[in-house]
Amino acid sequence: MYVQTKARTKLITDAEATRVPETDIPEELRRRFLNIPNLPESEVIRHYTRLASMNFGVDNGPYPLGSCTMKYNPKYADRVSSLQKFTDVHPYQDESTTQGILEIMYDMERKLASIAGMDSVTLQPAAGAHGEFTAMLMVKAYHKKNGGERDEVIIPDSAHGTNPASAAMVGYKVIEIPSAKDGSVNVDALKAAISPRTAAFMLTNPNTLGIFDRNIKEIAKIVHDAGALMYYDGANLNAIMGVTTPGDMDFDIVHFNVHKTFAAPHGGGGPGSGPVGVKKELAQYLPSPIIKKTKNGYSLRDNGKLSIGKVRAFYGNVNVILRGYAYILRMGSEGLREATVRAVLNSNYLKELIKDVYDVPYGSLKKHEFVASAARLKKEKGVRALDVAKRMIDFGIHPPTIYFPMLVDESMMFEPTEDCSAEDLDRMADVLIQIANEDPKTVLGAPYNSSVSRVDETKAAKDSVFSTRYLRKKRQ
Repeated sequence: MYVQTKARTKLITDAEATRVPETDIPEELRRRFLNIPNLPESEVIRHYTRLASMNFGVDNGPYPLGSCTMKYNPKYADRVSSLQKFTDVHPYQDESTTQGILEIMYDMERKLASIAGMDSVTLQPAAGAHGEFTAMLMVKAYHKKNGGERDEVIIPDSAHGTNPASAAMVGYKVIEIPSAKDGSVNVDALKAAISPRTAAFMLTNPNTLGIFDRNIKEIAKIVHDAGALMYYDGANLNAIMGVTTPGDMDFDIVHFNVHKTFAAPHGGGGPGSGPVGVKKELAQYLPSPIIKKTKNGYSLRDNGKLSIGKVRAFYGNVNVILRGYAYILRMGSEGLREATVRAVLNSNYLKELIKDVYDVPYGSLKKHEFVASAARLKKEKGVRALDVAKRMIDFGIHPPTIYFPMLVDESMMFEPTEDCSAEDLDRMADVLIQIANEDPKTVLGAPYNSSVSRVDETKAAKDSVFSTRYLRKKRQ
């Protein structure tokens, strides 16, 4: 670089230009030598590529994780959400410069409302459980406005675990009712539990057993006659999308899982997106702000004095919403229906292939998922659902959800989704049958082909070690 002096222009080095006497720098701010390997780029890339190959995801193979709907994430949606005109948008920009993204979000709300049979939607909630929490806040605001001193929420024993947690966080007492013998809602138990103190009934239909409750209209009437609201957990929306809607079943409020139903990435801690849809009677309680369409374009507006207020910063996880929006546009109404039909077909096909080896309780026809039991293997060979799941890893198949729902002994919940081909399902069934017929010692020692073998899950949960730094500190 050049510097101008009184005498002349002088060329000096960058080092000279930035040199500061070491004695003038406090000890804690002085640069220290980093003791890290000095490696060529090729070795670094190979190292991280090897690490990446140790993870299993929807791009690797079948991922039949029941209740979680682990769908393949189409790459066109990734490309759309990565466009610079989207990624460069900042929520503090003037609305006149964000009309494009506001229009997309407004249209996404309309499309989700149509898919669920609702009248209005908010995109604010950050994930499914956050959507449940937001919905319960609206339920509370609704009853407060209408003078009801209601402090109870009824939930069936087949519900997702986040349902009682979300209700309890809002301050409701959770009333659990048992399922009927066929796995559906026990109508008599519901009638016995419901009262003037009931604020809502939280349900997903079909439920976690993959059973569509044919009494849903009667159930809704019982709940509404008591002055309570019907809440739909949208985790299983992939089983009815394009065929029927929660609105048709007389639900008042529903949350969506964009990362489940609409093929945005799922897992790894997020980000997620859990929009909430409501019937018109509840629209005034939606979180602020809401997107309004005016003659001058799109605008974020306050939703009025009855709104529950903001439930997160800004307006939602836009990147996730963009992926779901691209998926909905690409699929169209017929494509969404086809996804549901294929998901239900795949579930029942896999069930039929393994039902002679693993018991499948609660009826025959299932929807998008089903629950099998390894209880027979446990009794005859000492092989549990956990052992079957670990052994599946050796064959390159992600294990199903195990030990949930708890009303099935040694439960394994399979949800193959519409992404699985007939070849995938045939191989999955062959692997499950092979595992059931293997020497128990082989199964109990699995997995053998993973980077980490069998771990102590209980110890891992109670004594987690997240880094080598933490481990060194713990050993001191």
